[in-house]
Amino acid sequence: MVHTVLAALAVWSLAAAAGGPPASAADSLATAPGIRQAPGVRQAPGVIYTTFQVAVARGTAHGHLLTVDLRAPRVSVDLLYPGAVGARAPVSALATARGATAAVNGDFFHFVETQHPGVPATGAPSGPAVAAGHGLKAAVPAGQRFGPAPPPGASPEDVLGIGYDRRARLDRLTLRGAAVTGHGTLPLAGLNQYALPVDGIGAYTSRWGPAARARAVCGTDTDRAAPCTARVREVTVARGRVTAVADRPGDGVPPGSEVLLGREDGARRLAELRPGDPVRIGHRLTGRSGVPLRCAVGGFAVLRDGRTVPGTDTVTPAVRTGAGIGDGGRTLYLLALDGTPGEPGLTLTELAAVLRGLGARDGVDLDGGGSSTLVTRAPHGGQVVVRNHPSGGAERPVPNALGVFAED
Repeated sequence: MVHTVLAALAVWSLAAAAGGPPASAADSLATAPGIRQAPGVRQAPGVIYTTFQVAVARGTAHGHLLTVDLRAPRVSVDLLYPGAVGARAPVSALATARGATAAVNGDFFHFVETQHPGVPATGAPSGPAVAAGHGLKAAVPAGQRFGPAPPPGASPEDVLGIGYDRRARLDRLTLRGAAVTGHGTLPLAGLNQYALPVDGIGAYTSRWGPAARARAVCGTDTDRAAPCTARVREVTVARGRVTAVADRPGDGVPPGSEVLLGREDGARRLAELRPGDPVRIGHRLTGRSGVPLRCAVGGFAVLRDGRTVPGTDTVTPAVRTGAGIGDGGRTLYLLALDGTPGEPGLTLTELAAVLRGLGARDGVDLDGGGSSTLVTRAPHGGQVVVRNHPSGGAERPVPNALGVFAED
């Protein structure tokens, strides 16, 4: 299947659609086997926008591509989010608020709640998230993820990250944290998550936002639809002391406070705490690469070291958003497909083939379907424009996006 796709792959630039000056030959994307590439549009030095077409057995998929040279001195990438983990906004609004040159949507997220009536959706993403060097949240259990089934060996902790060394990489972010009390040390199993592991304790900071935490104690590590547990305890901590306790999840986090939420055995351990008890809370996200990440977004790999990840889906086409890494981490490819009626979409295996054909050695699948959105800013500081055609005819609010920043 992969070789068939690569043999059929064709890319044409439609520079006029971007409304900007053509890029120079030096800025053009490198030609790769199976790809016909014309010069794109230079959004800024180091950032190229093009459109493309991919011939597959079901028809021709149309997409939009950003190629980001992380070696360019005035180019950077950061995670955009609407000021709270449990919140959503359109990609165009996220890019406008931060002054980004371009952006694509990010992680899968808790979009709707149909399995637990009366429990509101949080809008929070599934995987870890890092913005401006700050760890926003950790990964939900594998069975609580939204989106397609990942390939064997994938982890809900998998991310695409950009390090302070200005290189993109595949990484895996694990939560390390604990609450130290007079009764002992309580390991943390969650940070700002819409779902906690069974028997676990999660910490919620002001970055969580005003969303309700009721969903965090529903489902299990392997079954998202499992009932909500009644064994719940919540403890609010401020200035190193317990200020309140409750037997159900609340919403929001009081200013200057942090909330500990436990389920099952985690609830039992938190039940030992009383108002006034001392508590010290610490947590951080630790990557396997050893390189501090400036930003990270959850997404599982479909391409690794130039090869499609074994077990990647070959049969289910969909509108896709993907990110690829090339040139030893110095080039970032961000693409989103059109979602207009009749579009054939891509399977995950085909997405891997497209990313490889563009020059990527590694690549991840990001949220697709109605979430797939790519935006760029019009030349000379103009407005942010949605370049692809999202499913349903309009942008879907999303929890985060990868934003590209560059100076003309």
